[in-house]
Amino acid sequence: MKGLKDIENIVIEKKRLLHSANHEEIVSGLTTDVYFLRTMDILQYMGLENQIVTAEIFARKSGVFAGIEEVKNILQDKNIEMWAINEGEIFQSKETLVRIKGSYKEFGIFETAILGALASSSGWATAAKNVKVACGEKTFLCFGARHVHPAVSSVMERAALIGGATGASCVLAAKLMNIEPSGTLPHAAMLIAGDTLKIARAYDEVMPDQHKRIVLVDTFKDEVEESLRIAEELGSKLYGIRLDTPSERGGVTSYLVMELRAKLDINGFGHVKIFVSGGLTPEKIRELSEAGADSFGVGSYISGAPAIDMTMDIKEVAGNPVAKRGRIPGLINNEKLHKII
Repeated sequence: MKGLKDIENIVIEKKRLLHSANHEEIVSGLTTDVYFLRTMDILQYMGLENQIVTAEIFARKSGVFAGIEEVKNILQDKNIEMWAINEGEIFQSKETLVRIKGSYKEFGIFETAILGALASSSGWATAAKNVKVACGEKTFLCFGARHVHPAVSSVMERAALIGGATGASCVLAAKLMNIEPSGTLPHAAMLIAGDTLKIARAYDEVMPDQHKRIVLVDTFKDEVEESLRIAEELGSKLYGIRLDTPSERGGVTSYLVMELRAKLDINGFGHVKIFVSGGLTPEKIRELSEAGADSFGVGSYISGAPAIDMTMDIKEVAGNPVAKRGRIPGLINNEKLHKII
């Protein structure tokens, strides 16, 4: 995509399976805002399309930086130089996060994709960091893939891992980060079998010895009663139980966690961990952690986190400092920047 005329050549296949952009469409510029193509036509008419400029990207609020690897891949074959802070770095409002130098035609039409990649991933990573702080030394798993479009589910959970998640349930996200996906069994397994204990037995028999057996216990019976049934059956092989009581029944409460912990201990199952999931927020995690929960599964708090608004400004043209009104002309230094292209 180099100008408005290229739009006329776009053909959408009738058998297209998904509405999301594929890799080729993104790197060819199809996800840009049309006014960047109009800009390229005008700059070319004026003979300015090869003008060397330097652009900088900053965020409107503080957060955890993520998404730069995708930006690097989008621009890797372009004749530019690029600097950025590291993924996982905490940044402040208005801090320079990325700097790009080159002729405007090399990267201008990718501004939309670049900002979107950074904004969404940084928003998700920041939410995961909030959860990590709430968990303290305890662990948490991200399983928010069901709350977002499948095309970005792995992007979201990868960002959560950068932000501090201990593991991810999305297979592709885990593999992108060179770890194994994490997770136990859904309510569907219990409902199909008709009894949690039957599933627990089969689960134990099928899984290898090194697998940590964690059983969901809120499908049919009282959570404490079901937990004791499973613990008596699996004994030392049971690593933990998971509470996911639905909101229709009040969700998982601190009193439920305290009762369960006490009765597991009294009956000789002090080794069994308590995992909690279901609409968790940092505030809820702190409460449940104090009550005795050992680990957490977090979905919608991370997947539903708002993107962190990113802005790209041209700060130099032909080496001369410039800026729109309200901004400071010229480059704004950040010692954390390092060259990546």
